[in-house]
Amino acid sequence: MDFAARITRHPLAADPDRARHVLSLFPTLDPALSALIGGAAGCSPYLAGLLQKEADWLPGALGHDDVVARETAGFDDLDADALATALRRAKRRVALYSALADLGGVWPLERVTGALSDLADRAVDLGLRVHVAQERRRGKLPDTDADAGGLFALAMGKGGARELNYSSDIDLIVLFDETAYAHGDQQDARAALIRATRKMAAMLSEVTAHGYVFRTDLRLRPDASVTPVCISTAAALAYYEAQGRTWERAAFIKARAAAGDIAAGERFLHELRPFVWRKHLDFAAIQDAHDMRLRIRDHKGLAGRLEIPGHNMKLGRGGIREIEFFTQTRQLIAGGRDPGLRQRDTVGGLAALADKGWIPADVARQLTDHYRAHRDIEHRIQMVNDAQTHSIPRDPVGVALIAAMMGEGDADAWSARLRARLEHVHELTETFFAPGETVERPPISPESQAIIDRWQTYPALRSARAQQIFKRVEPELLSRMARTGHPAEALSRFDAFLSGLPAGVQIFSLFEANPQLIDLLVDICGSAPGLAAYLTRHSAVLDGVLGGSFFSPWPGAQGLRADADRLLQGALTGPGGGYEAALDAARRWAHEWHFRVGVHHLRGLIDADEAAGQYADIADASMAALFPVTAADFARKHGAPPGRGAVVLGMGSLGARTLNAGSDLDLIVIYDAAGTDASVGPRPLAARPYYSRLTQAMITAASAPTAEGRLYEVDMRLRPSGRQGPVATAIGSFESYQMAEAWTWEHLALTRARVVARAGEGAEALANDVEALRLAVLRARGTDPRVMPDLADMRERIFAAKPIDGAWEAKVGPGRLQDIDLLAQSLALRAGDPARGTLAQLRAGRRAGLIAAGDADRLASIWRFLWRLHASGRLLTAKPLDMEEIGLGGQEFLLRESGAASITDLADRLRDFCAESTALIDAALPVGADTA
Repeated sequence: MDFAARITRHPLAADPDRARHVLSLFPTLDPALSALIGGAAGCSPYLAGLLQKEADWLPGALGHDDVVARETAGFDDLDADALATALRRAKRRVALYSALADLGGVWPLERVTGALSDLADRAVDLGLRVHVAQERRRGKLPDTDADAGGLFALAMGKGGARELNYSSDIDLIVLFDETAYAHGDQQDARAALIRATRKMAAMLSEVTAHGYVFRTDLRLRPDASVTPVCISTAAALAYYEAQGRTWERAAFIKARAAAGDIAAGERFLHELRPFVWRKHLDFAAIQDAHDMRLRIRDHKGLAGRLEIPGHNMKLGRGGIREIEFFTQTRQLIAGGRDPGLRQRDTVGGLAALADKGWIPADVARQLTDHYRAHRDIEHRIQMVNDAQTHSIPRDPVGVALIAAMMGEGDADAWSARLRARLEHVHELTETFFAPGETVERPPISPESQAIIDRWQTYPALRSARAQQIFKRVEPELLSRMARTGHPAEALSRFDAFLSGLPAGVQIFSLFEANPQLIDLLVDICGSAPGLAAYLTRHSAVLDGVLGGSFFSPWPGAQGLRADADRLLQGALTGPGGGYEAALDAARRWAHEWHFRVGVHHLRGLIDADEAAGQYADIADASMAALFPVTAADFARKHGAPPGRGAVVLGMGSLGARTLNAGSDLDLIVIYDAAGTDASVGPRPLAARPYYSRLTQAMITAASAPTAEGRLYEVDMRLRPSGRQGPVATAIGSFESYQMAEAWTWEHLALTRARVVARAGEGAEALANDVEALRLAVLRARGTDPRVMPDLADMRERIFAAKPIDGAWEAKVGPGRLQDIDLLAQSLALRAGDPARGTLAQLRAGRRAGLIAAGDADRLASIWRFLWRLHASGRLLTAKPLDMEEIGLGGQEFLLRESGAASITDLADRLRDFCAESTALIDAALPVGADTA
């Protein structure tokens, strides 16, 4: 490294006599280096002392790339006493080298902090190992093959992020892997490793004639007031799971396995991830961080007026800690969902947050610039006397000295610029942390007040913290409800939403930090009671609104499938992962996407037709990702699927890709054992019971309630022989049944069948064979003269068994959706056409000459109207559509979707269209006539 060629600033010598004395020790150095060394000696008594002690060493060391490796080479073979002395010498040299490289502008901030952090890691590692070896030689440490006796140190804080200050102490958590020892040896190992840890800390911290290495702080460990300096990983994990606090979660953002048994340390951090990184967006962390900041300010007396003399660059107003808290809190909020945000260092964290859209890019750039400048000043302050201080000197001479070390000759101008920086940091971060001014509460009627009064009795508001946050959010909620077209309805629906929440801190914090979500909630409560009820059951879906892609273009079936696969595999293999975690992940994923479709539909970003396809994409991706996961879990007990495997057929609305907000899934499972009698595994099963039990496992995986709710309700009644038949059918049996035994209604249902999921090595080929079989059945059975008479008989049975459910029924009844669907299926069956959707099947019938073109077009138009009414109604409510219940907001949504001018116009259209459709279908299906 050519120091002379890269020096960019020369500190002024505050003590010329001392500078000249030190320079006399280096008579042959380049003039530029002489200026740097003279300035360093003049400004810093500490550096002047180091220069005197290392006058013989420095000239030969300049330009070496890795000063830490150079100065600690061979230390692994030293005993404890020799190591203690050697480490102190290495610390002097690394500190001197880093200071000159820093002051001369040769190293950027990260290189300076990185060198200091590398030295700390090396010193801790050597200290642990030499004292573990000492305990082993004394016969106090039981035998183990674990590296360093299973003992490891986690570097915390700035050490973990490789951001150590020039005169930092080092924060460590020292743990040991108890599984490295036999159960009976663990107590002896614990005692020996505690001694080794104490000796390591003393070796680094004690001030001797040779100085010290690093002041070492072990107080970040769990429950430090009552626990020893080293505890087991099991004890630590139990503590964090039961008692861990937000500040400890924030501390572990920077945690790094730095010394000793690194592999054991990384395993521990991997297991701790669920504690640090929550699966849902964690806006409650904002209030925790804000409270912590205020406590620090009050405790340190830093809350007063900003004055540059004496200002604490770390904890004071606009200081380093504000930037760190800002960054870490944002990371905690979203890092559970996005691993890309889990950066240890502050600059890297800001960059990741900007890249992911969590903070504006210009804010990240400004805070990064301020952070670097603050850290440079902090280093200069600490270089003066090697003091663990972050405060600018109080006297004018001291301020001028720091300005000079920053390359500034005018201390007043430098102070003014620094004040502006500090104020800007405070402005950028305070608006994020400090709650804003609440809006004025609108006038409330006695009826509304009676609703509001009972909120305090709800589970969501049972904690003092929830009440505190909600008190700040409530005026904004009420104000926005008052501005809706139907405030009483919005308030009533919000009341229902609030009453169903099991807890409120997280969601109230979410609203406080993101007021746009209040608008969304009020919109939903004002117009879509069904969607509001869904939100009550799955309030975590609001996370997805803030994820950055909520209003992005639809990713399509393939994009969703890839996303679902990635998520489930991550849940299987991640920390705390496994099959149950994958089931929960699938539910959270599907709920968020369902909610997105509902919101887009409600807000008119998509219509009912687009919503149908998107709901189908979600179901397809869910089942396609989940079935192989279920099959793999099943195979661990019973072996891989025998033969070619199995496929899941989506029937009914799923097969036709016309799902709505409340749809369940009609499924059939078909397998091919391909002559294989049984599976091969720990508990082998014959092929038929294997696939039956696998199917039951798949049904459970999709429909069983977990902590995250259900994925889908599953209906298997369309399988051969209905409820009486086996839940999984061999492909040969399926073919025989369809060709020889199936009723006409089963052939009609087959027109909609579609493979949606596969499991097994030959499942792709099986899926192709099933589709070929489907078409063969349609073409063979569609010419049966009984098709139309059977269809006429089916209509009569359906109408008798299922009367019209209310005045606004659009699905079941003469001339309604189901009626048109059946006719369309009969057209596809008779034409032997692969079309699955109703509109495509009507076109297939028209092409085959089975229905007049005008009739097909008119039925298609009526079907679209009925579908929009039905699908929109299902978004509003799971009950039969009731105009009084959905209120004016819901009515306006229905009118927009249907194109009707008024509710009366909508009723007239429904009546007239159903009558017209009934007549067209009756004409196509004369009772008793053979129209095949």
